[in-house]
Amino acid sequence: MAIQFRPLVPADAEIAAAFIRAAFAAQSAVTDPPSSALKETSEIVRRKLAEGGGFGVEEAGALVALVLFQPDGDALYLGRLAVSPSQRGRGLAQRLLALVEDEARRLGFATTRLRVRLDLDGNRRLFANCGYGETAQAAHPGYDRPTFAVMEKRLG
Repeated sequence: MAIQFRPLVPADAEIAAAFIRAAFAAQSAVTDPPSSALKETSEIVRRKLAEGGGFGVEEAGALVALVLFQPDGDALYLGRLAVSPSQRGRGLAQRLLALVEDEARRLGFATTRLRVRLDLDGNRRLFANCGYGETAQAAHPGYDRPTFAVMEKRLG
């Protein structure tokens, strides 16, 4: 079956929230603090879609990957990039990143931005391989050590 990329719409919020929770529960390492994605609700996803948007990837009518995005000052922030464990390694994350970058250009942004957990080395490498550079490290509230990196990509 062919894969299809499409914009997410508010009617997708419930399935997208469940997909995010499942995909983040299967991430490659345990993070401290646990990801807030594990508590994603349809209301939160619906709000994020209204504030920005998202793209989904479907195969045989089932959601297999997605990304959400929203304006963040001078950049388009992408978050909740999630790929089904059975679909990882097919280049879906890279293709979703490219779609968000195209959307950023269309909206007049020169930069895309994301956050990645320091504990997730594979994710950090993925983003670096896609042209994202680390601009800062920060800590979640209540932590005295950095727990995530901010990464950005300047768009040509």
